[in-house]
Amino acid sequence: MAVKTPSQTLPDTYFDLVKKFPLIRIRDDNHLDTAQEMIDRLLKEDLDKGAQEYLDALTDLVEIYEEEHVAIPDASEADVLRELMRANGLSQTRLAKAVGISQSTISAVLNGRRSLTRDQVIELSQFFHVSPAAFLSA
Repeated sequence: MAVKTPSQTLPDTYFDLVKKFPLIRIRDDNHLDTAQEMIDRLLKEDLDKGAQEYLDALTDLVEIYEEEHVAIPDASEADVLRELMRANGLSQTRLAKAVGISQSTISAVLNGRRSLTRDQVIELSQFFHVSPAAFLSA
């Protein structure tokens, strides 16, 4: 039996999942680990509307806990560039040709031997469609 809310009807799967792992504030790291296990399990499944709503709510609870309790270090510009290249399937040579930055400069940045210039940050951020702030550590 589906339950009617003001804007939608939630399938029983939502409530079945709430019974297995209630949607309450994450209390500690052990609770976080259990929540993450549930999220990982759900991400492997083909979810109906109820399960997707549950996953969205649980993900929000995890995010709130992590923002308050889990320090995430800033990524270096080399790490950001490396990940953007990986995600876009780009080699150093292909990126160099695409943005007009020498391959040796890209290599030096990736190896931590040099930093990007302001103009290079702008060029790369425009190319990858990300904020220039993505390349700046706090």
